[in-house]
Amino acid sequence: MKRRSLIMGGAAALGLGWLLRPGERGADHSPYFQQLSAALESANLAKPSLVIDRSRLLENIQTLRKHLEGRFEYRIVAKSLPSLPLLGTVMEASGSNRLMLFHQPFINQVVLRYPGADILLGKPMPVAAAHNFYRQFPGGAFDPQRQLRWLLDTPERAAQYDKLARELGQQMPVCIELDVGLHRGGVTNDAQLVAMLDLITRSEYLSFGGFMGYEPHIVKVPIGSAETYRDRAMTVYEHYIEVAKAHLGALWPEDVVLNAGGSPTYEMYDEGSYPVNELAAGSCLVKPTDFDLPTLADHVPACYIATPVLKALDTLQIPGIDLGAVQSIWDPNRARTFFTYGGYWKARPESPEGLVNNSLYGRSTNQEMLNGSRRIHLEVDDWVFLRPTQSEFVFLQFGDIAVYDKGAIVERWPVFREQAA
Repeated sequence: MKRRSLIMGGAAALGLGWLLRPGERGADHSPYFQQLSAALESANLAKPSLVIDRSRLLENIQTLRKHLEGRFEYRIVAKSLPSLPLLGTVMEASGSNRLMLFHQPFINQVVLRYPGADILLGKPMPVAAAHNFYRQFPGGAFDPQRQLRWLLDTPERAAQYDKLARELGQQMPVCIELDVGLHRGGVTNDAQLVAMLDLITRSEYLSFGGFMGYEPHIVKVPIGSAETYRDRAMTVYEHYIEVAKAHLGALWPEDVVLNAGGSPTYEMYDEGSYPVNELAAGSCLVKPTDFDLPTLADHVPACYIATPVLKALDTLQIPGIDLGAVQSIWDPNRARTFFTYGGYWKARPESPEGLVNNSLYGRSTNQEMLNGSRRIHLEVDDWVFLRPTQSEFVFLQFGDIAVYDKGAIVERWPVFREQAA
């Protein structure tokens, strides 16, 4: 091949490569985040903080009520809203006192603050955790033998709970976990269910309260439609109800709990007839990024991590073999560098638009590097906003939640705390 042809081919390849380089995406804060920044500064905040927009939270609650009212009871998933004042706000706005809890120390805190709550465990707990609840429960208006349903998944666990109940002389309502397709435990056949029902009905202290069949897989399975998997899950659920009714006869409870659903799936029960009588949800009310789903298109983001900029640089430098200049030439969204107060959270940069992490530099929980284009005019002490990918773990990392409403930080909501066993 002639040299001239080689040169022209190389130039063409370079030209094509240049055309494929990332486009510039950067932009300064929108008016919403400008107002939120001003509110944080007026409140004298200067550290990473979890912010909840109360107006958006209430909007999401009303959206959920429109989907559920008249069809199902609503059970509030407390792990996704891990703050007593936050739970209280949701309980009041939704009109529901039904809670689903997943952690023994949090159960003890909830029953003292909200003694009228109706609690269902969202996962089977070690029997020692149940023992710790009763050992730490000081008494009061909350009545565990009427208002607290433990979740059992196997005959073996049912036997453990029966033994504990006998030792404590404590009446214990229980629900049974069903495997309706998630395959993360729970009853998988009729014989297992009948064995558990027999053990419960023979017990002096256990009482059967209903079923829980969690089905988030129906919107995540890559093959087939979500509706198909929903219908399969509900067919399994209905079958186990029929088995239990036939086996228990008159012992089938009048106030039975038949729980299903979750934030990703609850809107899939808007139409049609289903065997369940309550749906659970929590994350959709604050909508972290993991819940940017077609089934939640009418919910709005209501939670952010806000963190100050500690350092703002007009270059990108990587220690050692400095590829920063190459990166920034290739990608205009890496022209500037910002180091934030803290980082490496389960979260994604939200505002200013176009901020990105740098995998070559690495992540940091102390001072996180973010890159952005020259269209971003952040300076030291300005705020960066990130959206959590989930709420249940992330919300617990920042101390009191900053509650934003109509241009101001109006409250601080403590999050759940751990306590001694």
